[in-house]
Amino acid sequence: MKIALLGYGKMGRLIERFAQQRGHQIQLVVDENNREDISAADLAGANVAIDFSRPEAAVANIDLCFEANIPLVVGTTGWYDQLDHVKKRCLDGNKTLLYGSNFSIGVNVFFHINKLLAAAMNPYKQYDVQVEEIHHTQKLDAPSGTAITIAEGIIGHTDSKTEWINNLIGEGDEAIAKTNQLLIESHRIDEVPGTHTVLYSSEVDQIEFKHTAHSRAGFALGAVVAAEWLEGKTGFYQVTEMFNFGGRI
Repeated sequence: MKIALLGYGKMGRLIERFAQQRGHQIQLVVDENNREDISAADLAGANVAIDFSRPEAAVANIDLCFEANIPLVVGTTGWYDQLDHVKKRCLDGNKTLLYGSNFSIGVNVFFHINKLLAAAMNPYKQYDVQVEEIHHTQKLDAPSGTAITIAEGIIGHTDSKTEWINNLIGEGDEAIAKTNQLLIESHRIDEVPGTHTVLYSSEVDQIEFKHTAHSRAGFALGAVVAAEWLEGKTGFYQVTEMFNFGGRI
């Protein structure tokens, strides 16, 4: 495949490495140095685009790929307030987009088991649940998209939580979660690729379910695999649709 990379930071460079290892060609690299000069015509010849840019640039990049009529994998988070609008334009225009908060195989297994665990814990109201996420200080959004996906998986399979609320530790006053609110506690620490923990706590014990990323490599490889999976498809997809886990709920 010929790939257009939208965003060329640490993730973009890793994606380039894995794409080339898997026999693909980088057709175009778009970053803050040339973004204003790029038009849909510049994407001609690319089979797919992969976006790991910035939250404020994501929707403009999506628009560019829709105009160029090339499939797009979006790993950038922080733009999901416009998700419904983007989905409608994708489907109405017969375009192709796959998005996800995390492309790591391990994290997607975690997402699946998180839902199963929430359903299993639902009858036991003596346990309160919260989510903790830790990322590097360059992470621009809080909570992380991965933490939001985890929280939504819990909310969708428990009666006691109907919405999530975030505390970014060290950034002003901390919010106090109401009974129906799922607390996401966000920490920003130098050079942490990503750690996510779900905690179920009662007076007598605590259950911890945790995923720790050792590097960004798993995210980058997953994005390339997603681009391969998208070949020949039309429509609007979530990254979870790539995986075929048994015991779906």
